[in-house]
Amino acid sequence: MRIFNFDHPGGVRLAHFPAQAPARLASAQRADPPGLRSMPPDLPICPTCLSELRDPSNRRYHYCFTNCAQCGPRFTIATAAPYDRARTTMAAFRMCAECQREFDTPGGRRFHALAACPQCGPSLFAVAPNGTRIETDDPVEEAARALLRGGIVALKGIGGFHLACDATSETNVQELRARKHHDEKPFAMMVSDVAQAKRLAFIGPEEERLLLSPERPVVIARRREPSPVAVAIAPHNPLLGLFVPYSALHHLLLDRVGRPLVMTSGNRSDEPMAYTNEEALTRLGGIADVLILHNREIVTRCDDSIARVVAGAPVVLRRSRGYAPRPVTLKRAVERPVLACGAVVANAFCLARGSDACLGPHMGNLDDLDTFTSYRETIDRLERFLGFEPEIVAHDLNPEYLATGYALSRAAAATIGVQHHHAHIASVMAEHGVEGPVIGVAYDGGGLGTDGTYWGGEVLVASYTSFERMATLRPIRLAGGELAIRQPWRTALAVVDDAFGGDAPLDSLAVFRNVSAEAIADVRESIASEHHAPPAHAAGRYFDAMGALGLGRHLASYEAQLALEWNAAAADDERGRYRYGICRSVQPWQVDLRPAVRDGVFELIGGESPPRVSARFHNTLAAATADLVRGVACIHGRLPVALSGGCFQHTRLVEGIVHELVPEFTMLLHATVPPGDGGIALGQAVVADAIVRAS
Repeated sequence: MRIFNFDHPGGVRLAHFPAQAPARLASAQRADPPGLRSMPPDLPICPTCLSELRDPSNRRYHYCFTNCAQCGPRFTIATAAPYDRARTTMAAFRMCAECQREFDTPGGRRFHALAACPQCGPSLFAVAPNGTRIETDDPVEEAARALLRGGIVALKGIGGFHLACDATSETNVQELRARKHHDEKPFAMMVSDVAQAKRLAFIGPEEERLLLSPERPVVIARRREPSPVAVAIAPHNPLLGLFVPYSALHHLLLDRVGRPLVMTSGNRSDEPMAYTNEEALTRLGGIADVLILHNREIVTRCDDSIARVVAGAPVVLRRSRGYAPRPVTLKRAVERPVLACGAVVANAFCLARGSDACLGPHMGNLDDLDTFTSYRETIDRLERFLGFEPEIVAHDLNPEYLATGYALSRAAAATIGVQHHHAHIASVMAEHGVEGPVIGVAYDGGGLGTDGTYWGGEVLVASYTSFERMATLRPIRLAGGELAIRQPWRTALAVVDDAFGGDAPLDSLAVFRNVSAEAIADVRESIASEHHAPPAHAAGRYFDAMGALGLGRHLASYEAQLALEWNAAAADDERGRYRYGICRSVQPWQVDLRPAVRDGVFELIGGESPPRVSARFHNTLAAATADLVRGVACIHGRLPVALSGGCFQHTRLVEGIVHELVPEFTMLLHATVPPGDGGIALGQAVVADAIVRAS
């Protein structure tokens, strides 16, 4: 049967319970539920192993699989839990007498470790795109030569394959983009050390700590100008994604080439990263000129993590290699095991048992069939590893999400639908161990609301079991639906027509110069008739629109491209803001940004610089948000304020809101759980647990 819970003004909470569920749930009560089995994340090569790697007198000199008990792959090569050598793919390699001695010696660095050497361990080899072995005594040198002569190399790493090329060559980077079908999405770049990173970008103490942290994420930082790296690394974008070597192979390769390398996921756009030799030959053979393979099997693909410094502190934007599957510790243990299936873009799932909530590795966009297949396989594998059988399955309310369909296909005592933005706020609450209620600000590109419209500019009063939708943004029509995300001129047209009452000065705005009069008329007709033009309250869509207007660009090659670039363009020293309104005569309250849009458009037409207009628009939304929070506090008290959603991956908006509200309010910001959809499964898990407890 279905239970519709109307216990809060924010809308419906939907749950599916089989007829036998109440008895099963009642019998499953336990005072102290056990946590998850241990499964360590992958670790970077330690300084001692790195010294051995570079010591000509050491038997592991230039051996790419050098590691010890303190470093090396873990999660990605594990075949079962609990973790030890016999339950990894290293079990296939019989140790030589010297490695066996190290393995058996208590107190040694390789006691019961994944000991190996050139005599008994995995080996590296080079192949041509057709699979033919390249005769060479030194595959790393072969890769370095290919890179230095302008080639593209596929490199088998810890959690899968990278595609590498010379980051200083505009021609090479453009060629990689063309072969990978990657358009303008920024490439990550590997540098030899922090000193080289500092020559390329502004690296402060927090960025340096992130670069050298055990997780070794890609760190987002502002590019220095002039820059020796290709503009095509991150077109139209002043930010770079940098990381330092974390494996022996990376160190050896960077030593040989002596320059920064593009080191991007080994896939074509939107596909999952290749992680087996067979996959690499099939899917990367048409991209790479040389493939560097090895015979240590990767069991679980795991892409690189991404982080940046926001409001002075590190924030993980993509939680994957180095973090997964390390659990988030919950202050209140879940009563029954929960599988939370996540969203559709930047997906990560969550397995929660006891006080442990394990976010799986970054999966990507589940709309790609291969990625969805990988998603299901990874859930199955991690459930086996951790001895996990879910009794509760949580999912987004959107029935079109493949993750929702997957959730409904799973046998469980309870299947719980969790509203997208409620899950966002619950994720940051869970990260901080806060029971609630909180004033939650959820800004993103959109998610299905309980009223059937798309939300994304929400101020909620939320606990785990319920929420009240207190305020939102004035909706804008997305002509063409999803098409408006790749053609943001459509959203820009909807925003300016709304702001100017249908009499917008389009001829004076560069974004519309590449759009035909017929296309503009079609979009206006779609909006007027409300045909295939759903309303969206999403802050992310406003940023898309203002980015298109301010940057004069009508198309985006990836989701939120113009919003990201608009944020990065904002002038650091600008404190001005535009006008806005808040209508409190409706429920929920509604922020009216039409005055701000008009102010910004007039300034752009008058010749004001886009960085100034961007900064003022960000300042305006921060000020409006602070006004909403203070208004909600007048009703519900001065509760902690939690920020979550994809818009809070960007520094300017977060810092603006924090500046407006601190020290008046306690702020809850993300740290090791992504603010975007990569963290939403954690919120789904704790909300679903709370709803079942209360039922």
